[in-house]
Amino acid sequence: MTMTPLNLLADTASSSERFASFDVHPWQWALFVGVVGVLLVADLLLVHRDAHEITFKEAAIESAVWISIGLSFALVVLWWHGGQAAGEYVTGYLIEKSLSIDNVFVWAVIFSYFAVPPKYQFRTLFWGIFGALVLRAIFIFAGVAVIERFDWALVVFGLVLLYSAWKIALHHEAEIDPDKSIVLRAVRRVIPSTNEYDGQKLFTKRNAKRVATPLFAVLIMVETTDVVFAVDSIPAILAVAREQFIVFSSNAFAILGLRSLYFCLNGMQDRFRYLNLGLGVILAFVGVKMLLSFFFKDWFHDYVPTWTSLVVISIVLTVTIVASLRADRQDEVTTGVS
Repeated sequence: MTMTPLNLLADTASSSERFASFDVHPWQWALFVGVVGVLLVADLLLVHRDAHEITFKEAAIESAVWISIGLSFALVVLWWHGGQAAGEYVTGYLIEKSLSIDNVFVWAVIFSYFAVPPKYQFRTLFWGIFGALVLRAIFIFAGVAVIERFDWALVVFGLVLLYSAWKIALHHEAEIDPDKSIVLRAVRRVIPSTNEYDGQKLFTKRNAKRVATPLFAVLIMVETTDVVFAVDSIPAILAVAREQFIVFSSNAFAILGLRSLYFCLNGMQDRFRYLNLGLGVILAFVGVKMLLSFFFKDWFHDYVPTWTSLVVISIVLTVTIVASLRADRQDEVTTGVS
């Protein structure tokens, strides 16, 4: 069959229809951003108004609340645009949430390096999450635009994910060393800094001059590492959803709960010994899926249901967590016996 411009347009439309697609009016975007903003401000001014060291119990309760809010929004998407859109939202949420666990452990390294007092860590992460939402929005809209304009971008994103999967699974991630951070060194050259903390302030005055406190350096490192992790997570989510609202909302709700998740998981890296392997499998899966959707477009979309990603990711996360906890428990028993 001869490919005419009409055929090409039809093929492009058919491809886009395999993902949930719908119009989101400006007022709906404004409403969603407003809800996210209210949740952030309420968390800062009501729940964490006074600086204090967050206990595990407090963090666990808050994590449960944030996860409930994030998953409950899937019901809104289900009511609004149906099962496919809701499935893509939940899949994107799980991908971002699981990949963010590595980010949480990196935060622990950064806070330890700068010796940030525990009671000041939450406020720093608040601004870190705020910046992450802005950066993710830029990456998401740019990523979707690139894919819509250049089909071959799927191949690039797929290969990036496969490379990231190999690095994470084999624990070959780059070491976090603030002293070697080009971004941090550049900021320090431009902005005068002090090594003394002044409560939760990012800036303070020394000798009548405004200078940045170590918390500002911590914030720069948190934002820098988030950019690095976004290189993995954004392409991964674009493998299961293309509607900007679904991708951003799933990212936003997953990120909002990271602060409380950090205080839950801080110091528990060793309990999740198989986490990197599980994350590597997830990234490899979505990377292969992205490549197949480009090279075998018709076959892939005819025989691979959209809910496959949700099932595979859920199974991998469950097996990873259960296997890690069982291995940790077995080590405790063995150590106790010996």
